[in-house]
Amino acid sequence: MEKTSGDEARKLISAKDIIARYHLTYQTINYYTDFGLLSMVCKKGNVRYYDGAEVRQRLNKITKLSREGYSLRLIRRKLLGI
Repeated sequence: MEKTSGDEARKLISAKDIIARYHLTYQTINYYTDFGLLSMVCKKGNVRYYDGAEVRQRLNKITKLSREGYSLRLIRRKLLGI
């Protein structure tokens, strides 16, 4: 799904796409969204859409930092710059 925002076109992916592409569970995606690690762009019905590039970047950072021993709370602080 393509969505134009200003001058940029963003590739939006659903939670179902994230599950298939990154081998995460639906519960993990829900938790990451609720915890502030993933940002939802829009919601249509029961389907949540995320910015594909942001998801890829954030999941790579989450994986890297978690392998280094960081807790999700510290990872969130690093990602959000808190």
